[in-house]
Amino acid sequence: MPRRHDPERRDRIIDACVEVIAEHGVAGTSHRRVAAAADVPLGSMTYHFTGMDELLLAAFERFAVGASAKFSRRVDPATTPEEAVQAVARLITHDVFENQRDLVLTHELYTIAAREPAFRAVTHPWMRRSRRTLERHFDPTTARLLDAFIEGMTIHRALDTEPHDDADVLTALRRLTHAPTPPTPPPSTI
Repeated sequence: MPRRHDPERRDRIIDACVEVIAEHGVAGTSHRRVAAAADVPLGSMTYHFTGMDELLLAAFERFAVGASAKFSRRVDPATTPEEAVQAVARLITHDVFENQRDLVLTHELYTIAAREPAFRAVTHPWMRRSRRTLERHFDPTTARLLDAFIEGMTIHRALDTEPHDDADVLTALRRLTHAPTPPTPPPSTI
């Protein structure tokens, strides 16, 4: 039987790996599961990747680059400090962990990067891209603080069982950025 040429196979494997991690976590990700999800022969795994770490790195890199692109699309259009603060608030309250899949992938990446220094090759550039996006609107120190705040606040919001008040996020962002709070209109006398 002639060998079938499949130039997208490697990409399909990476995409499938992202989904397997989201469903089963890193610990539950295996060559067999990824091959089944990608609908490729199991032998394709070792043809395209030297081992599971290389595959996991490729999958997490794909996820991180996509997350950075969403981040930039939200923040880049801001033209004033207030618009930038509003954009960052929207990131925290709606965009960053807009679904359970992204929450799981982010936490799985953080966990493996905490244990395995090789995975910091994914987290460090991701943080750097986030800070560069924020630096278009804020000084470098504020951008670093905001990046840490975004991560911490989104984790708290994702895992907290108490209801969240989006106004608290705006208050904190204005404090971090020294942005003035927009005036509250006076109560109506009618």
